[in-house]
Amino acid sequence: MRTGHPGEGAVAASSAWHDVPRERIQRFADRALEQVPELAQDILAAIRREYPGLAFIAGESGEPKALVAIRHALELFVEQMTTGSDRPRALPEMFQDFGRGEVTQGRSLDSLQGIYRLGVRLSWRRMAEIGQQVDIPPAAMYELAESAFEYLDVMVAQSVRGYAEAVARQAGERLRLQRQLVELLLAEHRTDPSAFLADRAAGVGWQLPEKVAVAVLLRPAQEAVAPAVGVEVLLDMEGEHPRMVVPDPEAPGRADLLHRAMANWSGAIGPSVPLAEAATSLRWAETAVGMIEQGLLPQGRLLHCGEHVEALVLLPAGELIDELARRRLAQLGECGGPAHAHRLAETLLAWLETRGGAPEVAARLGVHPQTVRYRLRQLRELWGEDLDDPDRRFELELVLRARRLRGDLVPPPD
Repeated sequence: MRTGHPGEGAVAASSAWHDVPRERIQRFADRALEQVPELAQDILAAIRREYPGLAFIAGESGEPKALVAIRHALELFVEQMTTGSDRPRALPEMFQDFGRGEVTQGRSLDSLQGIYRLGVRLSWRRMAEIGQQVDIPPAAMYELAESAFEYLDVMVAQSVRGYAEAVARQAGERLRLQRQLVELLLAEHRTDPSAFLADRAAGVGWQLPEKVAVAVLLRPAQEAVAPAVGVEVLLDMEGEHPRMVVPDPEAPGRADLLHRAMANWSGAIGPSVPLAEAATSLRWAETAVGMIEQGLLPQGRLLHCGEHVEALVLLPAGELIDELARRRLAQLGECGGPAHAHRLAETLLAWLETRGGAPEVAARLGVHPQTVRYRLRQLRELWGEDLDDPDRRFELELVLRARRLRGDLVPPPD
């Protein structure tokens, strides 16, 4: 078994390192500890050469924190190599801090791992020299080398953990600030000065656009992963219905981005409006989502309110439309049965929409023109001069369009 690497307890009897006399191991450890300060300086100098743009922060003692860490790591390794003790608790926290620092500096872990590998290589060269000086057998030195690289793995793993924790905290803070910005943008009567709003936007790296469109989303599942809309789109995943603020919605490529990102999501996106009127876009999106949930609008994709204006305008006014329908379509109750009343209402709407003659209406309905002429005569008998009044024609078309959207052209009897 290998010896001296973090996390191992007592050295196994089959270890070549264990077979080395204890006094020889002690001489090795004493010489290694004597050279730790010089070795740490050499490692730091090599790091400065390899990474010239790297900043080294001084600690409380005035020394670079990196130098203190290198020295401490070397001392810990020699201690474990000598005693076979478990990894000291100070090691993980120290290297977690380095991982967190890479996030603060806006860097990846690549350079930090390169630095660790450089340090281990230089350390091993010095350890090999000391091993020759005190006659440590090659087999034992091979075990020590393997332990050194496992020690490297521990340092990297702890730095990765610190890095991941810092990234998560940073992401959480950005989401918090982003939610606050969304709340400000969507407030009905916002009184915040533009400078304040711009400052909040800058806090999440968002440039205030001239226009926005606001979307309200329906979750495909409670644990659904947020849409990958990118950093330009503000996303608030809190609440039953997540909200999304899309800047410059008509910019090139924006529609394609939303289409790809919303592959598994549905909902509605309101009209493009000036930034100060974002709450208006939100209201239309909320109305559309409510109608989707009622089955009045299609589900399964991000619905654009501008493509469903008729439904959004007419269907929410259901009670008013029903009242108008009872007054304007009362004549259909005199037609001799629901089926015939439906055919007459269908013909009346086609005539109102086309304002054409029997051939045009027949083509729209898919029936013979003579059938249409017969129905038009009946309509004239029922509504008389109302069919020549523009206001009455508008009201008739309005209620018939609304009822068609709801799937029933003929209003129920009183």
